[in-house]
Amino acid sequence: MSCLFPVFIFGSLALSKLVEVPGIPRYDLLLLCLAFQIFMIKSGLETKDELKVITVFHLIGLALEIFKVHMGSWSYPEAAYSKIFGVPLYSGFMYASVASYLCQAWRRLDVSLESWPRHRFVVPLGAAIYLNFFTHHYIWDIRWVLTAAIFLLFWKSRVYFRVDRERLWMPVPLAYILIGFFIWIAENIATFFGAWRYPNQNEGWQLVHLSKISSWFLLVIVSFIIVAELKHVKERLVGRSSHDDSVEAAQD
Repeated sequence: MSCLFPVFIFGSLALSKLVEVPGIPRYDLLLLCLAFQIFMIKSGLETKDELKVITVFHLIGLALEIFKVHMGSWSYPEAAYSKIFGVPLYSGFMYASVASYLCQAWRRLDVSLESWPRHRFVVPLGAAIYLNFFTHHYIWDIRWVLTAAIFLLFWKSRVYFRVDRERLWMPVPLAYILIGFFIWIAENIATFFGAWRYPNQNEGWQLVHLSKISSWFLLVIVSFIIVAELKHVKERLVGRSSHDDSVEAAQD
């Protein structure tokens, strides 16, 4: 259930590869993701707060896509009316699906964090990771420095989750690695169905290079940090609201 949105995207990619709709370019047809997103909200499968987080990811992902396509890191070879600077709008939904998974899993698996680093350390690290995706085209790529910083910062952190009635945990960096690995698998499926194309796939589909796992590992961290920090902000606001209600009740 937590993967419902990503599964819909992959299903749409596969179906649109096999079935052509006359007059509608394939990339435009994939904007059905928007209709599915509305369905998830209307049906209660996703909350309005989760939609806000997903929208942020859509915009962050689209900005990254536009830059990377401009730099030649990958391309979207098929024609579409909904392209902006060579990037079809549906591409943002692929990043949004990662956010959807994180939000859904957080709620469905009753996720909680232990020894989460302080806000003043976590937020700059997340920003530095995101910016490095842009700046490494012009200056030194510091991904391995950032990776070392991640393990130093999160070495005590644990993520707790519930499977059925059993409460389990794992180190937070391991959670990042596992999610990044499975996104890499998903990326291979997506490129096989022509969602986008890397330069080494111009002559035919090939396995996405293993180095991309490190990229997804870092991007997952940015995603996780945003979701975790927003959860903490919401908890503080709810706690403050409850405190104010208690004070007012006592005064009454």
